[in-house]
Amino acid sequence: QVQLVESGGGLVQAGGSRRLSCAASGRTFSNSAMGWFRQAPGKEREFVGSISSGARTNYADSVKGRFTISRDNEKNTVYLQMNSLKPEDTAVYYCATALAPYSGPYSREYAYWGQGTQVTVSS
Repeated sequence: QVQLVESGGGLVQAGGSRRLSCAASGRTFSNSAMGWFRQAPGKEREFVGSISSGARTNYADSVKGRFTISRDNEKNTVYLQMNSLKPEDTAVYYCATALAPYSGPYSREYAYWGQGTQVTVSS
C-alpha cells in the first residue's frame, strides 16, 4: 500500500523558515516525480512545486526564490524548504507522487497523495 506522510508543519512568524518532509512507502519512488501542493481556507488547491526523478525542480511564481524542493531517494523522502514565509503562505501542504519521472502543475498528473500538514504564518 502506497503511503505518503507529511511532517514539519506548524506555526511560524512571517519572515521565518520551515522545512516540510514527505516520507513515502509502499513502492520505490526514485523513478517518480514528486510534487507539493497547498490549499488555503476557502481556496482551491494550488501547485507549489515539483521535483523530477533527476532532481530537476519547477516552482510556482508565488514561491519562486523562497521555496526549495529536494529529495533523498535513499530515504524515499522529499523536502520542501520554505524561507521568507508570508501570511499568505498559510495553508495545508500536501505532497504527491506521480508515476512518471517528470510532472507539472496539474493535480491529475499525481497518483498518490498525503494527508497534508498545516502551516500557519503569523504576521
